Amino acid sequence: MTYFYELGLSESLLQALANMGFEEATPIQEKTIPVALQQRDLIGQAHTGTGKTAAFGVPMVEKFEEEADRVQGLVITPTRELAVQVAEELNRIGQIKGIRTLPIYGGQDINRQIKALKKRPHIIVGTPGRLMDHMDRRTLRLQGIKMVVLDEADEMLNMGFIEDIEAILQEIPEERQSLLFSATMPKPIQVLAQRFLKDPEFISIKAKEVTVPSIDQSYIEVQEREKFEALCRLLDTQSPELAIVFGRTKRRVDELYEALNKRGYSAEGIHGDLSQSKRDSVLRQFKEATIDVLVATDVAARGLDISGVTHVYNFDIPQDPEGYVHRIGRTGRAGKKGEAITFVTPREIHHLRMIENITKRKITRQSVPTMKETIEGQQRLTVERLLKIVEEGDFQHYYKLAEELLAETDSVTLLAAALKSLTREPDRSPVQLTEEKPLRVKKTHVPKPRPKQYHKENRGRQQENKGTAAKGKIRGKRKVSI
Repeated sequence: MTYFYELGLSESLLQALANMGFEEATPIQEKTIPVALQQRDLIGQAHTGTGKTAAFGVPMVEKFEEEADRVQGLVITPTRELAVQVAEELNRIGQIKGIRTLPIYGGQDINRQIKALKKRPHIIVGTPGRLMDHMDRRTLRLQGIKMVVLDEADEMLNMGFIEDIEAILQEIPEERQSLLFSATMPKPIQVLAQRFLKDPEFISIKAKEVTVPSIDQSYIEVQEREKFEALCRLLDTQSPELAIVFGRTKRRVDELYEALNKRGYSAEGIHGDLSQSKRDSVLRQFKEATIDVLVATDVAARGLDISGVTHVYNFDIPQDPEGYVHRIGRTGRAGKKGEAITFVTPREIHHLRMIENITKRKITRQSVPTMKETIEGQQRLTVERLLKIVEEGDFQHYYKLAEELLAETDSVTLLAAALKSLTREPDRSPVQLTEEKPLRVKKTHVPKPRPKQYHKENRGRQQENKGTAAKGKIRGKRKVSI
């Protein structure tokens, strides 16, 4: 266990970290920060949720000069959501020292970004497409960059951004410091590192060091047509504070969050077809707990780092083990307990076994809660709410009314009636969801390696439920909505 004050950081930085509630460094932070402070290049292999942002953010803030009137640091991320979240955390880390960070990404008004760039932020966090747009317009100059970070490099590879990344790195002075972070290390990422990093230190955080043990993992074997009722019973029984429900397609997400709202739950959906303003609005509501349930596709949820998520429900089993690990990693953050439940149709049991084999973790089986258990779960929640109000003591204005009621009705009858009126009984409103076909059974537990030409011939990645979104090779046609 290493505390941040043991890493030789400045007082302003230690104070900012303390304000954020950070005292002990995570394994990736403990190993990365000292190397980065020595201005050495490094490769960090670690999954989302291990504290990567602070691992590179702390050295950036420590080394950068507040007085310097230029961009000193660049962080390249695969998605707009991750860009926003990384920028938010870097601004908190640099708040006391005065190091300012600006996120730039597709989907946001570029003129607004140009205005913000004129204010000379110290760090830019951006997605590849929008970064190159600003470089072409000469509204972003990279000559003063001292440190560049590639965050979630394997995701950027999957999304077809490698050529853009290479073009961006070629514009940055060679004497820079380079940090690369990736959950996996496929060959193209290794080649990229060899080309642009100088004698990098390799730091790997093994799976056992990730906070997965703090997540209770289970599955429910259920027919496709019975999934929604099973989800509603789980929500009623477990009463999650904040929950994310993962669906396989955009259509699934839209139908699911609308059905949940019809049943009286506070839910919203997020997927790649939403406008940026709508995505921002949904995420803000979820972070502020205005809504309790976020329904999302894998792509839309990439890089989400929202504290307080207590439950993850895989309404549809993910395509691969990596996707499973990514999904359940949305809960169980910062050492807190989390729960992940996966719905599996009988024909998809093979995929569950494959996930268990790859992750080396037994996923326990559970059954759908009975109606009796569902009602008891809601009654328990009502009692907890009442006791919390008693504990807070903010009910003086109701004393007189209570005394009047007690003069006419005995206390047990009155309390029972109050509990009944406050308890949310299961809603059986009819709901129609389009059935999704089960994943096809694979013949092998280990995915076959892709051919060497795969990344050259297949730019982009498979988008949620519609084929491959090919990334145009002509500058004018390139998609920059990420």
